Amino acid sequence: MTADEVLSVLTVLRAARADVWIGGGWGIDALIGEQTRTHRDLDLMHRREQEDAVLAALNAAGFTETLDWRPVRFVLTAPDGREIDLHPLVFTEDGSAEQASFEPSRPFIYPSSCFVTGTIGGATVPCLSAEQQVHFHQGYEPTDRDRHDMAQLRSVFGIATHF
Repeated sequence: MTADEVLSVLTVLRAARADVWIGGGWGIDALIGEQTRTHRDLDLMHRREQEDAVLAALNAAGFTETLDWRPVRFVLTAPDGREIDLHPLVFTEDGSAEQASFEPSRPFIYPSSCFVTGTIGGATVPCLSAEQQVHFHQGYEPTDRDRHDMAQLRSVFGIATHF
C-alpha cells in the first residue's frame, strides 16, 4: 500500500466520521515522518462503536471482508490486493482503550497517551506512539520487517527495544 493509498483510506474514513489510528509499519513510518520500507497492508485501530460506519465506508470504497477474527481483528481487501487490518477498540472515560485478544483474560491495553499524530506524505495523521509500537512488538519471533521498524524507532527516538 502506498502513502497516497493510505491517505485516501483516511479521507474515506474521515468523511464517515470514523476515528482511526494507524499502527504497524505505516504507524512507525508516520512517527518518523517518512516512508522507510514498502508496506503490504495498513493496520488501523478504530472505535468499536463506529465499526458499522467503518465497514460501510470501506465497502463503498471497494474493500470486502476477507478475514473475521472478531472481536480481536478483521481484514478487508480491495480487488487489487490492498489490505486493511482493523482492530476494534473499546474506550474508557479516561481515554484509554482495550482490544480483545485470543487470551480473553489478557486484552491489549492502549493508554490514553499512546494516541498521537505523525506524518505521511506531508499530511498529519493519527497513529500510535513509539512506546506503544515497541510494546506491541514483544512476545513473538520478529520478522525482518519488525527488526527494520524497531531499528527505525531506536535511531530516531532513542527508544529501547528488545530486538
